[in-house]
Amino acid sequence: MSASPQKVLALYRNILRASYQFEYYNFRLYFLRRTRAEFRRLRNVSGDNSDLYKKGMKDLALLRRQSIISEMFPFEKLVVERVDAKHHEVRAAERAAVPVKPTMTTSD
Repeated sequence: MSASPQKVLALYRNILRASYQFEYYNFRLYFLRRTRAEFRRLRNVSGDNSDLYKKGMKDLALLRRQSIISEMFPFEKLVVERVDAKHHEVRAAERAAVPVKPTMTTSD
């Protein structure tokens, strides 16, 4: 039995959502690119697509597990990523905590 187009579209959306759950920029973009490319490649499959649908469901479960695992090991933000306001506050607090060496002044 073939999976309906609505089910396939829902699977596609769920895989994209699971890909966005990765905090690490490179992982997130890799899974987004891979998902889009794979669905484009298989867009015009005719006939029984139930095996492909089952493989997609397994991939979705794998992505969800891996995104949970990746949350356990945080990464530093890359230069190309957006940094949230909280991150800016932390950096500002770190800069404020660093003692500044007094500059030498000459008094005449």
